[in-house]
Amino acid sequence: MTEFTGNFIGGKRVEPGGKARTEVRSSYDGSLIGSAPLATEADVDLAVSEARRAFDLGPWPRMVPEDRLSVLAKFTELHAARCDEFARFITTENATPLWCATMIQQGVAAQNAAYLQAAANYPWEDRREAFGGRTETVLRREPLGVVAAVVPWNAPHQSALAKLLPAFLAGCTVVLKLAPEAALSGQFLGELFMEAGLPEGALSILVADRQVSEYLVSHSDVDKIAFTGSTAAGKRIASVAAANLKRFSLELGGKSATILLPDAHAPMVAKTIRYSAMFNSGQACIAESRVLVPRDEHDGFVDALCADIQTLTVGDPREMETFIGPLVAERQQRRAWDLIDTGISDGATLVTGGSGMPPEIEHGAFVRPTVFCDVDNAMLIAREEIFGPVVCVIPYTSVDEAIAIANDSPYGLAGGIWSSDPDSALNVGRQIRTGTMSINGATPDFSAPFGGYKQSGIGREFGTAGIDAYVEHKAISI
Repeated sequence: MTEFTGNFIGGKRVEPGGKARTEVRSSYDGSLIGSAPLATEADVDLAVSEARRAFDLGPWPRMVPEDRLSVLAKFTELHAARCDEFARFITTENATPLWCATMIQQGVAAQNAAYLQAAANYPWEDRREAFGGRTETVLRREPLGVVAAVVPWNAPHQSALAKLLPAFLAGCTVVLKLAPEAALSGQFLGELFMEAGLPEGALSILVADRQVSEYLVSHSDVDKIAFTGSTAAGKRIASVAAANLKRFSLELGGKSATILLPDAHAPMVAKTIRYSAMFNSGQACIAESRVLVPRDEHDGFVDALCADIQTLTVGDPREMETFIGPLVAERQQRRAWDLIDTGISDGATLVTGGSGMPPEIEHGAFVRPTVFCDVDNAMLIAREEIFGPVVCVIPYTSVDEAIAIANDSPYGLAGGIWSSDPDSALNVGRQIRTGTMSINGATPDFSAPFGGYKQSGIGREFGTAGIDAYVEHKAISI
């Protein structure tokens, strides 16, 4: 069992201001994984004051960017060396299947490397002749200030480092707020950053409930809020930030569509849906859970998809051969079951799966891998982010109709297109109102901006766009 007795504040473990703790239990078998303190408002005050002092008086924002880059390069080296160890721990903590947790941690290493490369070429200061030629202008990008980074439980290191790396590269200081469901794995980041040479005060890590989390994001000494999580929580954070004109960036939910164009090889695509829609047991904001198929290929595609889905191993997430594990908690399981039952009552055809436990499994927050066909895009299961292994297959008659269906969503985070003609796929991709698209299963580029349209968020992460989110732009005329 892993037990943290103190909060990580300003670079060291500090006795918490209260006695409340949060326990992390396996959603597979209920076993106790560990515990950590639940922060109080006094703990938040201490963490923010450390971050404020480190920003206003400390060395970190005043270092030349190359020196900050050197510290963070050391951190990424230390973190990558423990990739497999962290993957196994995250699997026990939040039930991410081990194959998936390992892939995510390998992706984190690539994400970190892309941030370092972006920082090495970032225009921290430019000097140029001003418009009209009579003066010069110095354009500076300066650290924004104290950042409150609030991250979810489904990819704890990936979400945290998508904010910590660019914030630190820019010279900001950070209070990182972990989700109670993943209260343990994120704690390890604190000591790693200190080992890499991050100055005292620059980082604090807390676990907090909703009330104390809101106290953090509304704190008068926090300059910027960086949030990944639900759209409902994002709206609340936006309103809190607006009250004091705090900067904020939001990476929120999605209900992404995969479009099979008429020339796509449907049986081949059917075998990829397990990854694009059911990655992390469907607990991914970028899950492509709406699959749009030409009407005359709908039935054959559904048969091929279900044949593949029915081969997936469901069970102990700690076993590498397990493809689908339990959801993070019983409340998520009940919500997914309710939405599945709603889909049936709304008239969608349940082809495989459904609510209830998988066969021969007696415990755990499981949701059977589920496929609906003949789904109308107006149905709740096609509009609501289920956050479970549920796929909606939607038939279309023309490509223009497919584009309209894909765009008919309150979200716009990700999506995919399959075609034997990449140019035709690219033309369709240009018409989808979403922040990220993949053609023929292409892997993401961590140097490219990532974020959403509409209710999928505000702002971008990754690459130079990610660093932009943590700087203020200053113009000095000479």
